[in-house]
This record gives sequence, structure tokens and C-alpha cells, in this order.
Amino acid sequence: MHNNSETAAAREPRSPSQTVDRALSILTLLAQRGPSGVTELARELGVHKSTTTRLLAALEKFRFVEQVGNRGKYRLGFGIVRLAGATAAQLDIAKEARPTCARLAAELRGTVSLSVLEGGGTTAVAQEPSTERNWIGVRMPLHATATGKVLLASLGFEELSAALERPRQRFTAGTITAGGALLADLNRVRDRGWAATIGELEADLNSVAVPVRGPGGRIAGALSVSAPAEHLDTDDFQDIARLLVQAADEIRLRLQRQVEP
Repeated sequence: MHNNSETAAAREPRSPSQTVDRALSILTLLAQRGPSGVTELARELGVHKSTTTRLLAALEKFRFVEQVGNRGKYRLGFGIVRLAGATAAQLDIAKEARPTCARLAAELRGTVSLSVLEGGGTTAVAQEPSTERNWIGVRMPLHATATGKVLLASLGFEELSAALERPRQRFTAGTITAGGALLADLNRVRDRGWAATIGELEADLNSVAVPVRGPGGRIAGALSVSAPAEHLDTDDFQDIARLLVQAADEIRLRLQRQVEP
């Protein structure tokens, strides 16, 4: 026979959106109030303690919250710091890249972007010029973009193997979808230090990209220029890559100054 508490908990709606709302509310409450117990969090949320306990367990699994000793209270965990650090790093690289992107866009008459690896794709965090076609925050495929190839080529063996196992969409007749052909292309990227696409995402769009290194020397993103094929000819790829390498080094130096004492 169920007691009233269990019956009340069972009647509580558990739709995915409500669960997410409540989990985020817990994080907000802990940020505002500091360490808090299950009872007071449940009271603020207006739910049963058992529901709050389940939510805290899920958040604790990903280190978004942690228990304070044996006091039965919870506080924000290191997982929040990790996410904030990743966001700050992207904001830093976007801020430091913007002047260089603007200069290159004017010089090369193309769209210049600074992109980072995110969730199995490449996402622009800076773009110049600012046009109606804004790619900032839009996740693009790794295999069909020059920035994506640069970022793929920077991965270690296990990460790259996992990436190559994912299905690849064909966007144009030029899209490289075969794993062997893509791997050969990535080897060329490593050898020459830059990547290119020739109508692989859009039939009339070419692109060249180079890696951008952070203060520690690791690849933090990829700098690219994209333009219609009539403005960005394959014969010019190497010269453009040279300009991009110089620009990427400018960004690296700016990032380095951010961390120097």
C-alpha cells in the first residue's frame, strides 16, 4: 500500500521540458543562495523531496552539483566551471580574431570566419563582414568545410576514427563522403598546413582554412575565407593560405597576451 508521499510524487508530471526546467532552477537557486538542502530546494521548486533528490543525482553525475561534506547540502560543482571556461575560451578567441577577420575580408573580398570544434561539427564564433547570411553559431559539417577538415586533421587517432565512422551527407557532386578519400585529404591537410574545399558544401563556393593555435600550442580553431569560385580560384589557394597563416599567428599572439602576467 502506497503512502501519501509516494502517491503525491507519482502524480507529479515528469515531461522532459519540466524536468529540464526544474534542473536549471536548482542550478539558479544554488547560484543565488549558496549551499542548500533537499528540503529547501524542494520547497522552492514546489515539488516532492524525492523528485528533487532525483534531479540532484542527475546533476551530480555530470558534476554540475556536489554535496558539501556530510551536511546533506548541495552546492554548484566543477562541471559548471568547466562549461564556463569553455565558453570564455570561445569568447576570447572570437574577440581577438575579429579585427584580423575584418582586415582579411576587405583584402580578399570574401567571407572570413573563425570556427571551433563543437559537438561533432564546426561552428563559427566570428565572421566578417557581417551579412544577411550569418554563420555565427551555426554548426556545419566537418567533412564538407575547410574549417572542418583543419579541425578533423588535428584530432588524435581515437577521436578521428570515431569521427570517420559517422555518416557523411552529400551536399554536392564534389562532397567527399568515402572514408578513405577523406582520410587521404586530411593527410594532405597535415602535410601542407592548410585545407580547402572546392564546391563541396555548395556547388559554387570555394574555401581555404588554416589552424589557429592557442597559447599552449594546441589548435584552438580554424581561420577560413570563403567566396564564389569566380573570386576564389584554385590557383590562388596557396597564396591565400599563406596570408591566412600569417593572420592566424596574429590571433595566436593576441591570445598569448591574454594569459601573460
